[in-house]
Amino acid sequence: MAMKASYPDIQGGGSLMLAWQVRNRRILVVGGGEVAAGRIVNVLNADAKVTVVSPRSGLNDEVAYRIEQKQVDYVDRKFEPSDLEGVDLVLTAVDDPEASTQVYKLCQEKRIPANIADVPPECDFYFGSVHRDGPLQIMVSTNGNGPKLANIVRRQIASSLPSNIGAAVQRVGMLRRKLRKVAPTIDEGPKRMQWMSKVCEQWTLDELCDMTEEDMETLLGFYKPGTVPTLDAVRLHEADGAYDGPFLI
Repeated sequence: MAMKASYPDIQGGGSLMLAWQVRNRRILVVGGGEVAAGRIVNVLNADAKVTVVSPRSGLNDEVAYRIEQKQVDYVDRKFEPSDLEGVDLVLTAVDDPEASTQVYKLCQEKRIPANIADVPPECDFYFGSVHRDGPLQIMVSTNGNGPKLANIVRRQIASSLPSNIGAAVQRVGMLRRKLRKVAPTIDEGPKRMQWMSKVCEQWTLDELCDMTEEDMETLLGFYKPGTVPTLDAVRLHEADGAYDGPFLI
């Protein structure tokens, strides 16, 4: 019998948390009220192509604005089965349980992922409460148990984050892209990850935010030996053209 190791315990009942890439995917939003407006913002922020199906009488001001600004395509009528043609994802937000269930069943037949607002059993995925700061996104989900509570938890988490965290993430992303050009091969992958981890762990958020492109180019010169100099050492190296002092933190 195998000895119990220090492996994570399995906690069933959760969701698979993913950063789903829907850029240029066609997403159908059925409904035009407040909930639909929030869904539209979420998917537009993910660069999706959005079609809204709703009678004009059911549009709130925000959805009407998105349509007027041509941020979404619009069909002025109730949902019809033909609306699912060429669609990658469906979001419904209408006060008609019977119509919503019909949409969900059609999506199941066509294997199209769907979210039926406020009906957890008819959702292939849930929307969480999201904090956004530039490229940084943090989502809190209660798996359909308490959306309002998820919002409260998200605000508490957001209030504890440094104000410059989004900018730091942007700079790290830029450095990472430059590193891939310096070390593009697949077999360099583990070394790239280890070196980037060192940078993130050893530099403060303020230093990461303050890092210029010139600093990045100088720092990348230390990738090959696998060392991570301090920001001060990087700038001394830039100023002097050479630096023989202590580079490691």
